[in-house]
Amino acid sequence: MYINKFKKIVIKIGSSTLVDKKGKTKKKWFKEFAKDIKNLINKKKQIVIVSSGAIAMGCEYLKIKKSGLKVDKSQAVASVGQIELMDFYKKNFNKYKIKISQILLTLDDTEQRRRSINARRTIENLLSMGIVPIVNENDTTATSEIKYGDNDRLAARVSQIISADCLILLSDVDGLYTDNPKKNKKIKLIKTVKNIDENIKKYATRTENLYGSGGMKTKIEAAKICQLSGCYMVIANGKHNNPIKEIIKNKRCTWFIPKVSKLDARKQWIIGSISPKGEVIIDQGALKALKNGKSLLPAGVKKINGKFEKGDHILVKDDNNIECARGLTSFSSVEIEKIKGSHSSKIKNILGYSSRDEIIHKDDLVKV
Repeated sequence: MYINKFKKIVIKIGSSTLVDKKGKTKKKWFKEFAKDIKNLINKKKQIVIVSSGAIAMGCEYLKIKKSGLKVDKSQAVASVGQIELMDFYKKNFNKYKIKISQILLTLDDTEQRRRSINARRTIENLLSMGIVPIVNENDTTATSEIKYGDNDRLAARVSQIISADCLILLSDVDGLYTDNPKKNKKIKLIKTVKNIDENIKKYATRTENLYGSGGMKTKIEAAKICQLSGCYMVIANGKHNNPIKEIIKNKRCTWFIPKVSKLDARKQWIIGSISPKGEVIIDQGALKALKNGKSLLPAGVKKINGKFEKGDHILVKDDNNIECARGLTSFSSVEIEKIKGSHSSKIKNILGYSSRDEIIHKDDLVKV
């Protein structure tokens, strides 16, 4: 439907797509998938793959079960499995003369602006050399506090950082249904989503499996990042042989259509934040000002939640607790607590030193 018109494509492969229920890699499936990638490259497409599977393949290599693994043990297993995973890619892609590279990212690599720019440059240089980067979260060092926890949102963040045209999420279902297809047979597949409203969120019933860490909920969160970044996203069944060819041929999948206006790279990065450090609650006057493209001033802030420092990502919510914007704060939570509700002219007297007039400047603010 859309794939033929895209140039830069990110493809996310989940553990359940790569590894069967017994923990064995799907060698026949992967051989056909490699053909798909070769066909895309022959059409002058630039491809980035975000691949799960390190822990699952580590378990297979070490002959241990994944269920019940504690964090420190799973990190050790991931360090073994990452070698197996890349060896698996290399052997299969070599047959089609596809060169690959390995990129391991942590949450901080995308949440910190300077590091995200470095990641973008690395990936763009690899693509310019005709190399397919294989991206994964660095499970060997990431803890629950500083990790994505799922590769759906990581793939969306990578797509946003490199300004990809499309993100393909290969899943174990055809797409987004009106209910869980594994529990309810009388459901409908939603073919196109232009706006992620409350109904769409309701449909995103979370599903877990032995090797995967995400579900439909994380895919919807990924879609939101893509839509605001001007990137198409599709959820499709990865169990088919030649899954990319299947998307083009049968169109049995769910497409998320991006917003018409594409944000600049800096604001894409702001809106795509995975881990905001806190939030401010604003009044109706401030909400109206934001809608009119103004900065957020201290006079409009009613309450703050969380602890954060100057420069951190924070959420902006109205007095109904509904998110209306995101941005980079010019003040710490301690400072905002002191100046909230005050006119900007009083900031110096309250804090005892000169500072900016805005809590979040309009250049660092993105409406949602």
